Amino acid sequence: MTNQNQKAEDIAHPPQDQLRGIDYCITSPPPWPQAIILGFQHYFVVLGTSVLIPTILVPQMGGDNDEKVRVIQTLLFVAGINTLLQTLFGTCLPAIIGGSYAFIVPTLTIIYSDKLQAIEDNHVRFLHTMRAIQGALIASSSVQIVLGFSGLWGILSRFLSPLSAAPLITMVALGLYELGFPGVGKCVEIGIPQLIALVIVSQYLKNVKAGKIQIFERFSVLITVAIIWFYAYLLTVGGAYRHSPSLTQIHCRTDRSGLVQAAPWLRIPYPLQWGSPTFDAAHTFGMMSSVLVSLIESTGGFFAVSRFASATPPPPFVLSRGIGWQGIGILIDGMFGTVNGSTVSIENAGLLGLTRVGSRRVAQIAAGFMIFFSLFGKFGAIFASVPGPIVAALFCVLFAKVVACGISFFQFVNMNHSRSMFIVGYSIFLGLSVPQYFNEFARSAGHGPVHTDSHWFNDILFVIFTSSATVAFIVAVFLDNTLHVREAKKDRGMPWWSKFRTWKGDNRNEEFYSLPFNLNKFFPPI
Repeated sequence: MTNQNQKAEDIAHPPQDQLRGIDYCITSPPPWPQAIILGFQHYFVVLGTSVLIPTILVPQMGGDNDEKVRVIQTLLFVAGINTLLQTLFGTCLPAIIGGSYAFIVPTLTIIYSDKLQAIEDNHVRFLHTMRAIQGALIASSSVQIVLGFSGLWGILSRFLSPLSAAPLITMVALGLYELGFPGVGKCVEIGIPQLIALVIVSQYLKNVKAGKIQIFERFSVLITVAIIWFYAYLLTVGGAYRHSPSLTQIHCRTDRSGLVQAAPWLRIPYPLQWGSPTFDAAHTFGMMSSVLVSLIESTGGFFAVSRFASATPPPPFVLSRGIGWQGIGILIDGMFGTVNGSTVSIENAGLLGLTRVGSRRVAQIAAGFMIFFSLFGKFGAIFASVPGPIVAALFCVLFAKVVACGISFFQFVNMNHSRSMFIVGYSIFLGLSVPQYFNEFARSAGHGPVHTDSHWFNDILFVIFTSSATVAFIVAVFLDNTLHVREAKKDRGMPWWSKFRTWKGDNRNEEFYSLPFNLNKFFPPI
């Protein structure tokens, strides 16, 4: 038969430890005009999470629009600082550091504690709640600082193989599926056009050039958001939502965020701006679970960013160094009062893949925009007032890129082996099913499946088992390191992975992950 006579090279795709087709990799910055626009595009994408988390938490803390704007400004300001620290001294990858949804549950536990709920004045309750959250973040940040800078996380990450890393990276994005199309559906008349426009511009028109630049592929987010945002503005001023329910107006109208009116022209966030933090052991233990989940999710995020930046997988020493600096970032979060901890922004990792630009300089420029627009609040508030369904449509595409990145790690694994198929399928299925069970139970019963008198213990289990990436990581790593390990060394991808387990195992590590200012002499890699 003709199929049997085909040459192997005609149907096979050899594994590639660096992603090909990237226009600008981690060490090759684009021209300054492009880099500045790309940096602004990353800033715009990280706005989604930076606005959503305070919007959820601040009203429940007793804060109004003024406090919400101040928290958003502070979150963006600290995110810019943490991104600079991570790109300069952490992993040195072009990873944008933003807010994390993993911290919401223990934060809500603090908000609804009896002591704080007893405060009648909303502003006073907001301040006391903020100080309690700050104390919990400051104390719990020690987990990542110790695990990172001691090298313990580097030792633990040596148990990862391509077979167990792939479900982790995949679930880091797939576990956020509720932020995608359900958000688009809250206002389909602007959400679906944004989703369709982004796919058409970024994929079908990607080869259209303006000069030598593939402008539609490179700046697809900014182009499509500008068009659909203007379309949403026309619907708003045209009275399309005049008689709609209030919830519809909140999601669809362009003038209902309240951010522009409440934002100051100039404000500089500073440490302890809300007062002295207060410390409570129960709050700290509950927050530690979020710090652990953030650690695991960021590990998957770092692998995705390294892939999209056309770098080799970060060695364990580099991962550990990055986690240590992320712990410093959570400490800074607590000092400034962001109501949230830090993690690698998965949507920005997807944007690296969408634009095919993985330059470190672009991430650092994005950090500059975060800091600038957090200081000049009126300007930043304009961009932050984009309707939520538009942002949700962006998530649909950007998270999908990271899901595909995780799946691409299967190229180093023998997926024709029943052991590999079981570990992959089982870990991904439980990564979706276990969090679904915990969330459904909480919605019906008002609390998680584990309901003891110790709220911090309940939070630890609930946060861990509602994180899809964490569940998939635990299951995949356990099975991969206990199930017929010796016989499956080649099948699980270890021959390819082994050279990236040490700093000197691959000579490209020095190019991608060396510290600036010749600091490697003082902090020698392992």
